[in-house]
Amino acid sequence: MNLSQRVARTIRRHALLARGGRSLVALSGGPDSVALAHLLLELQAAGELTVAGFAHFNHQLRGADADEDESFCRGMAAALGLPIDVARADVRAAAREAGRSIEDVARELRYAFFEQATDRFASDVIAVGHSLDDQAETFLLRLVRGSGARGLAGILPRAGRVIRPLIEISRADLRQYAAERALAFRTDLSNADLSIPRNRVRHELIPYLEREFSPGISRVLAREAAMARDDENRLQQEAIDFTGSIVLRTTAGKIELDAPALRSLHPAIAARVARQALSRLASGRFIGFDHVDRLLRLADALEGEAVDLPGQRAVRRGSVIVLGPPAPRQRARGRENSFRFPLSIPGEVTLDNQGWTVSAERMESLGPGGTGHAKAAEVVVAADPLTLPLAIRSRRRGDRFRPLGLGHRKKLQDFLVDRKIPREIRDSLPLVVDGQDRIVWVVGETVAEDFRVTEPSRGVIFLKARRLGGLG
Repeated sequence: MNLSQRVARTIRRHALLARGGRSLVALSGGPDSVALAHLLLELQAAGELTVAGFAHFNHQLRGADADEDESFCRGMAAALGLPIDVARADVRAAAREAGRSIEDVARELRYAFFEQATDRFASDVIAVGHSLDDQAETFLLRLVRGSGARGLAGILPRAGRVIRPLIEISRADLRQYAAERALAFRTDLSNADLSIPRNRVRHELIPYLEREFSPGISRVLAREAAMARDDENRLQQEAIDFTGSIVLRTTAGKIELDAPALRSLHPAIAARVARQALSRLASGRFIGFDHVDRLLRLADALEGEAVDLPGQRAVRRGSVIVLGPPAPRQRARGRENSFRFPLSIPGEVTLDNQGWTVSAERMESLGPGGTGHAKAAEVVVAADPLTLPLAIRSRRRGDRFRPLGLGHRKKLQDFLVDRKIPREIRDSLPLVVDGQDRIVWVVGETVAEDFRVTEPSRGVIFLKARRLGGLG
């Protein structure tokens, strides 16, 4: 069975597209999307489907390289005699405006464009180039992130009108297919950046697992994802059946949940009901295990207790949990540079106005930052004493913490003066804080003594900062 026949089998197995249906192709210019385009054209020649054209989204994140990707895709479409729809967006600016991660906003804008392009081409679906290896990487990333069975289900073969015909095809097979046909494609150099968690999984973790445990680990992980998806579908249907009795009222921007009824559910069902409720107001933000757990704790909380969650705030009111708009960000009087953004694990926040990018990742052993000495751009802190979630914020009046190696707490203001940090940049210096608003890291200066790593086996968090345009 050749590769196009295997793709046809995937399409039939997951009911991705009826025979003869129209599919738009999401074309990034990379090897997987180029192979996808040619494989679907082979299926078109065999009468299986019709390729309606291509759609390319320029995120404007990689300067001239992104423009060259766009030019390549336009040229490929012209060479194949097919139409192409191209859109551009300043994703970095949009993420800054929304106070969200670049990754989240990029995905939201890209898929919104795909939906619009699918309509314009009168297409039934749009095909994207996720492969079996992407599935395996996603499984491991979500396992580390702690997203539960729903997350472990990985990348769905079909989500709405988005289909993934390559989800059962390995990256190696796609590269071989491209090489045999001398297909030209673009190479995204950012895929080699090991500061990005997915790239570390791709280039370090999976090769290690292949070498030390199983040469076919990617297929094993993809199969696990498929099994988790089947289990999740069954449990999710049960959760949907219960939601009607848990959700008491839904209005614009607000949801009310019956706390005693939520508490009475089996934990597996309660977690799914909670996730459904959170997702309605999250505006595309990631909902992880910690977020669901914090909401469920409110079912046993006292009157007035509240938690901040992605895109919303949950408050206990009598026997009801009210999900509503997030609390307004507090801006210190006279400080125009005040900011606060959530920092997921793993995750990254870019602070364009302040000139920093800060990322966090859970690790099993000490990383290059050792125990987090002063002036480090990469540090590790103990995970055990942290209260999640983490956030990045500007300094506030009255901030105090215990600098590394110091036996007593100190005013942050005095610490910055002692370090000779210029007055004009103190308000833009990021602080990583935990869920109790305790200072964990004065970025680029020192970690707090309270979070110094003493027992690495109990878990560490790797924090990294870089100045936009270079390391911090």
